[in-house]
Amino acid sequence: MSSSLKDVAARAGVSARTVSNVVNGSARVSTQTRRRVQEAIDELGYRPNLAARSLRAGRTGIIGLAIPELRSPYFAELAGLLVDEARHRSWTVIIDQTRGDAEAERRLLTGDGGRVMDGLVISPWALAAQDLTAIARPLPVVLLGERSPQGMADRVAVDNVAAADEATTHLLSRGRRRIAAIGLQPHLENGTAEQRAGGYRRALRRAGVAPRTDWERAVTALHRSDGARAMAELLDGDAVPDAVFAFSDELALGALHTAHARGLRVPEDMAIVGFDDIEDGRFSRPALTTVSPDKRQIAARALQCLADRIYSPHNEVPAHDLTIPHRLVVRGSTVPAADTPAAR
Repeated sequence: MSSSLKDVAARAGVSARTVSNVVNGSARVSTQTRRRVQEAIDELGYRPNLAARSLRAGRTGIIGLAIPELRSPYFAELAGLLVDEARHRSWTVIIDQTRGDAEAERRLLTGDGGRVMDGLVISPWALAAQDLTAIARPLPVVLLGERSPQGMADRVAVDNVAAADEATTHLLSRGRRRIAAIGLQPHLENGTAEQRAGGYRRALRRAGVAPRTDWERAVTALHRSDGARAMAELLDGDAVPDAVFAFSDELALGALHTAHARGLRVPEDMAIVGFDDIEDGRFSRPALTTVSPDKRQIAARALQCLADRIYSPHNEVPAHDLTIPHRLVVRGSTVPAADTPAAR
């Protein structure tokens, strides 16, 4: 015999209205109560009647997630966290891949989702800021990344300038002065690489080190092969750097591969820092020092913004522009193993 909403309410010690709010993703429930209700739902195997709920509320319980690349470990990890967070709201997530194509992004942002989706979380790469301000949203949208919608939609992002500054300052603190950067992407409009380059240059100038344009390597994508190629170009130059700040962990892992192939010791001859804190970086040799964005909080805050928008009548909630914390995780690619925090 299937459990009812009233059964869940009795098990959790709350009202049926509270259970309904949790199932519908309402923001009017405390985290502790939401967790207690979700545990009761899981224990009893309660499944809401989505069809009936949709007819009553005019909603489907389905949201969209549009990311540039499914193959990207960073976006794959973030997508998994978003799906987990959505499950707590009894939402289903449809995932799409834009490949950073402007038309694909524009179609998702200006379409109605075929009247299937209640809202959309999207990480736009190709659209410029003026494109985002012109969004005529027929459904709630949360943007992930650097392009500001200027009040047209909610945005959740990391302070890339500060994070890149911190990563570069760490290399400077280790006595490195010939610090290169891998990851500029002048062909994209999303601003991520531009901001990370800005933080990198700011840290160098503050330390009295002049940035060198020949040590700033552009890439077409953020893949390992691009990082390996860029590192080879740096090592083949007239002056060789003693450290690299890569704008993604995949780029850093590619750079690390080339450094090993050329007989360099990491971190003794070449220190390397990445960005994203993907799982692969924790198991490389040496393990990768990286900027770690709080991906779980990115997912949670993005869906909270979406819930506020979905359940607010007449779109009365003002647009949020949220900055999520990050931290620098120091590992063996910049500090000898005996000196890393994990080794102490």
